[in-house]
Amino acid sequence: MKRLWALLLLLALAGCGGKGNAPDQEDAAVSVSGSTSLERVILTLAEQFMLDHPGVKISYDPTGTGAGLEAVRNGVCHIGLASRTLTAEEAADLQPVVAALDGIAVLVNSKNPVEDLTHEELAGLFSGELTDWGQAGGVPGPVACIGRESGSGTRDGFESAAGVEDRCVLAQELTATGAVMEAVRRNPQAIGYASLSSVVGREGVRTVSIDGVPCTEASVLAGDYPLQRPFVFVTKGALSGIAQVFYDWALSPAAADLIRQAGAIPTAAPLL
Repeated sequence: MKRLWALLLLLALAGCGGKGNAPDQEDAAVSVSGSTSLERVILTLAEQFMLDHPGVKISYDPTGTGAGLEAVRNGVCHIGLASRTLTAEEAADLQPVVAALDGIAVLVNSKNPVEDLTHEELAGLFSGELTDWGQAGGVPGPVACIGRESGSGTRDGFESAAGVEDRCVLAQELTATGAVMEAVRRNPQAIGYASLSSVVGREGVRTVSIDGVPCTEASVLAGDYPLQRPFVFVTKGALSGIAQVFYDWALSPAAADLIRQAGAIPTAAPLL
């Protein structure tokens, strides 16, 4: 009987060893929720990781920064995405790690001749102090400021950097970065803002420089471009299984080129 139990034990151990580090069914899904500004970044990372790990499914719910933080706090998802620095209250029970840097590009319709705005002009436009393009070096006509909804990380980051916190006047408040860019594309009088990583290759809109500094990777890295913010991965406590493997890889130098290809600036590797 002892020999029989020993044989069964050996077979069980051999079976476990045959699986190696492969995750079980429960651990083979990774859920991510939060900022729409990180869409290109997280989808690029997820695509490569799923190619490298067949059978793993990474889901992304573009809910916005505020909703993403709430989701990870409530255990609805493994990783939350924030496109701004967390407040002290938010960080009290969450663990934020900066994964990349991003410039917040100021957008105008491609038909708008304005190529540069001073920081003061930008603040004047979005605070409602300047209501006509003629006051900011453009063709006279009413200004339509387009922005994100309350709770958006992009909005919080923009208003803080532009100096218009609690006094921003918007003609439209939209719930996604893509919607802001589309609204500006459709309206020659519009001005808006979006993540640099989202603007690349977008037709019908273009970026304007601020105080003569364009929104580029180089100007963000140098600290010269005034409208920039962090891209943050947020967890609550320790992860496990494949979720931890994905998290570690996404924040490592191995994923840096993919983050850069998605239009953001990785912080886990020497920056170009």
